[in-house]
Amino acid sequence: MRVIASYSIKGGVGKTAASVNLAYAAASAGHETLLIDLDPQGASSFYFRLRTSKKDRGKSFFSRRGRLLKNIKGSNYRRLDILPANLAFRNFDIMLNSMQKSKKKLKQILIPLDDDYDLIILDCPPNLTLLAENIFNAADIIVVPVIPTTLSERTYDQLLGFFDSKGYKKKKIRPFFSMTQQQNRLHTDTINKMGKKHSSFLKSRIGFSQEIEKMGLHREPVLAYASKKSPVQAYRSLFNEVAKALGMK
Repeated sequence: MRVIASYSIKGGVGKTAASVNLAYAAASAGHETLLIDLDPQGASSFYFRLRTSKKDRGKSFFSRRGRLLKNIKGSNYRRLDILPANLAFRNFDIMLNSMQKSKKKLKQILIPLDDDYDLIILDCPPNLTLLAENIFNAADIIVVPVIPTTLSERTYDQLLGFFDSKGYKKKKIRPFFSMTQQQNRLHTDTINKMGKKHSSFLKSRIGFSQEIEKMGLHREPVLAYASKKSPVQAYRSLFNEVAKALGMK
């Protein structure tokens, strides 16, 4: 079993769109896939037409595997299951802070799922928190969408700095450019500058696309309703790059 986290310190960069479409691409490629929506806003859950729960089940997420499994839902797509968000997830840091080995609880709870899934994808909330450190420990690869702007460049550098300060493995981090606009000079200059500075950037770039923006209307992965359009195919290319890095067939 492999674990991919879609993470960014900054919100609004295309993190959830990447999670949803990576999960769809993985399942389409024949991998038993589970998408876990860790963001209490529940955007991934919404895209798959699942409701977020209002019941306080946050602590059981880390302590009761049986209840965790009961909350997993099937999607409309073969080989793709979803663990919907819960409003109690907003209190994850408070819960984790009271537990032993608080930075590795997520990794521990995912291990038993190895019998059921080839791949787990984590749609992560923004910000550097105790939950984020759990994600960094649990993930084999952390894909980081970066809009080619000055602010996104700054937050990406902050993430690298945090990894350095905590001793986390930076080789896990695989950034990619998101919401790019070819005619935007700032985007072009930033892509060139960051590409030279950071060799870890994936080749796949997700361009700004109205089709991707319509995911909220369709409530399904853009690969499911506009797969033949070239901007959309970038998600499939992104998955292929990540799968190769993970050694998945």
